[in-house]
Amino acid sequence: MQTLLGKRVVLTGTRKTEELATIVKKLGGTPLPRPAQGTVTVPPHEVERAVGQLVEQPLDWLILTTGIGAEHLYQAAARIHAEDAFLAKLQQCKIAARGYKTVRYLKTLGLAPTVRDDDGTTSGLIRALEPVDLEGCQVALQLYGDPAPRLVEWLTARKAQVTEILPYQHIPPDKTVTQTLLDEILQDKVDAVTFTSTPQVRYLMAFARERQLQDEVIARLNQDIVAVAVGKVTAEALRDEGVTRIIFPKEERMGSMMVTLAKYYGQMLGQSVDEPTEEA
Repeated sequence: MQTLLGKRVVLTGTRKTEELATIVKKLGGTPLPRPAQGTVTVPPHEVERAVGQLVEQPLDWLILTTGIGAEHLYQAAARIHAEDAFLAKLQQCKIAARGYKTVRYLKTLGLAPTVRDDDGTTSGLIRALEPVDLEGCQVALQLYGDPAPRLVEWLTARKAQVTEILPYQHIPPDKTVTQTLLDEILQDKVDAVTFTSTPQVRYLMAFARERQLQDEVIARLNQDIVAVAVGKVTAEALRDEGVTRIIFPKEERMGSMMVTLAKYYGQMLGQSVDEPTEEA
C-alpha cells in the first residue's frame, strides 16, 4: 500500500539517505533530502589536555553520554601515552552511562557502569542518578557534540562539582539548505520531517531561533507537519525544543522510523504497512 502517496518527506540525516529515499518512493511519497547535521570534528589538543587533567585530578564520577565520546576519550589518552592511567582512573571512580552503545564500548575496556539509564535518554540517566548523593563530588561529564545545559543544571543543583569534556563537535550544516528547509516548513511545503540525531534538531531550531521564527516552526510541527524521530533520544531533543507531537519507532533504526511514519498515515487510511525488505 502506498500510504505516503502525495506526502513530501524531509530527510535531515546525512547517512543512508538513498536507502531512506527509496523507501519513501516505494510507499508513494516524495523524499526531500535536507542535510541538517553538518560534520563532526575532533579537537585533539583540547581533548588530550582534558584527559590529562582528568587522569591527574580527583574524580568521583565520570558520566559518559555516548559510545563514540567514550572512545574518543580513550584514544586521546593513548595519544599522550596515558591509556593505562586513564583505565586505572575509570576503575577507581564510579561511572554513569547513557545508551547501550556506551555500555557496549565500556565492556571492550573491561568496565561496567555503576549506573546506567533505563531508556537511552538524558531523562533516564537523571532518573538513575536520583538516589545518588552527589554533593561535593567531583564529576566529569562527557558531552555529545554540543552543550548539555539540562544535565549540567541538574548536577549543579545536586551540588556536584562539574567538569565538562567535549571530545567531538558538530559543525553546523550549510545555511542555504537549512534556510530552504525553514521556508518549506513555514510555507507548508512539506508533510513530515524526519530526524535521525539530536544535532539535526538543535541546528534547525537554533537557526529558527536566530531569526525569531522558532515559535512558528514549533507550531507547524505540532499542528500540520509530522515530526518523526529515529528513537527516544532524538524524540527527547524535539520535546526539549517544545515539539509535542512526535512519532518514533520502538526499535531505533532508520528503516523502522520510515515504517512508523507510513503506519501513521496508513492508520488514517485504514491500511496496513509491511516492514521494508532491507533495514536501513
